[in-house]
Amino acid sequence: MTVFHPRRAGRVLLVDASGRVLLFEGVDPARPGHRYWFTPGGGLTPGESPAVGAARELAEETGLRLTPAELGRSVRTETIEFPFDGVWYRQEQEFFVVRVPTWDVDTAGFDAIERASVTGHRWWSAAELADTADRFYPTDLAALLTQVLAAAPAPEASC
Repeated sequence: MTVFHPRRAGRVLLVDASGRVLLFEGVDPARPGHRYWFTPGGGLTPGESPAVGAARELAEETGLRLTPAELGRSVRTETIEFPFDGVWYRQEQEFFVVRVPTWDVDTAGFDAIERASVTGHRWWSAAELADTADRFYPTDLAALLTQVLAAAPAPEASC
């Protein structure tokens, strides 16, 4: 029987003016061959709301500083189960959408775990996600991105 460690997270779909979403490439330290792409965001501190945590993580991982209110309402809530570094997690997570004209990612705020497990980043279109053999999370991200793009207008001003 697998014992899951409960975790809560706030995640961000950071979308540029071309409709591409920012993903980080990672590797599980306990499974070096397990490579994958994932959205900015991460675990919440005790008592932290998903929006506050997502805004904090976005600043730490990309350098983009926004208030929780600027994230708006979450576009998805889900519970997932996954292993990372030898620990199994059951994570309740919420996704927020942030549209930017463009953004130069600054990873200077990465913590030690991120520095050890994140190997790069890139912007992906929904079509690229649908066509790739690469692993990414959430697994239905291409459909979610298409849905988000249909619902959220592109930004007019630069950040």
